[in-house]
Amino acid sequence: MATTELKSDAIFELLKRFLGTEEGVAVKNKVNLVYQFNISPKKIGIDEVIYTIDLKKGEVIKGQYEGGKPDATFSLKDEDFIKLANGKLNPQMAFMRGALKIKGSLSAAQKFTPDIFPKPAKL
Repeated sequence: MATTELKSDAIFELLKRFLGTEEGVAVKNKVNLVYQFNISPKKIGIDEVIYTIDLKKGEVIKGQYEGGKPDATFSLKDEDFIKLANGKLNPQMAFMRGALKIKGSLSAAQKFTPDIFPKPAKL
């Protein structure tokens, strides 16, 4: 199976670098949970690329969480993840519309807010 290139790959890479900064460490210490993202190119559940954001260790890993079960797992399309990360998609509205599916703890899921993402520099 060919690896799927996603637009959101760049955001996960930015998040990985952000977690190494002072501000990123503060976010990690505040949230202290593990999230798994199943990102699909077109339709949720098909050809998913999995990322783990471990805010206990401050890591972003391409692949499933290997330390047990993540606190919450999000499934969404690549384009919706981009909107979510940029603050252009409200996570609660996405969930209500079915554009965002959540497994695991809803209280943990609610702690994953768009302000966890580093703000992209304006070009």
